[in-house]
Amino acid sequence: MTQASRRLVLSAVAAAVAASVLSACAPLIVGGAAVGALVAIDRRTSGAQLEDEGIELRAASRVREALGDRAHVNVTSYNRQVLITGEVPNDAARQQVEQIVSRVENVRSVVNELAVLGNTTLAQRSNDVLITGKVRASLVDAKDLFAGAFKVVTERGTTYLMGRVTQREADRATAIARTVSGVQKVVRIFEIITEEELRRLQPQQAPQPARAASAAR
Repeated sequence: MTQASRRLVLSAVAAAVAASVLSACAPLIVGGAAVGALVAIDRRTSGAQLEDEGIELRAASRVREALGDRAHVNVTSYNRQVLITGEVPNDAARQQVEQIVSRVENVRSVVNELAVLGNTTLAQRSNDVLITGKVRASLVDAKDLFAGAFKVVTERGTTYLMGRVTQREADRATAIARTVSGVQKVVRIFEIITEEELRRLQPQQAPQPARAASAAR
């Protein structure tokens, strides 16, 4: 990791951990990718970014109203695809959260990764934030990737990767994340685009094209 990247990550992680500590009494977290702003490149339209923010806020509020402190739920939206992670007390609550989120305005699809477990501790959540920071830093250091194209969420050692990326970028980012200390599993929730679509989106920043292997989790 370069010195510049390390400074960015340490600053972002410190801010995220501080925010977690200050909000320790809140059982629900909005936008699990606390360090997702390390690089300000985003392949979503500005409208989609605003919609994602609105989805996260509305979903968080509605889940909190329904379950209160009985559950710890993270809501992360990327291009209107919503990832829900965290812990709920039973399967009925798991399904309830999915239904609540799926009914939020502008939601296109829901990926339900909630676990039926007791709520994680502050120490466990802080460790997840640190892992996310390390994954983000590794993506920043990769010379053949645009780190800002990815949203990273970590829950109980499982790292989720989201974004609008090519198959080559998806495979490369997955391989990088798997090498990061603390990552137990990588789950890919990508919107795959072609190399030609990428050139149309960001012609001045398009990575060198390469043939990728088939998708895999």
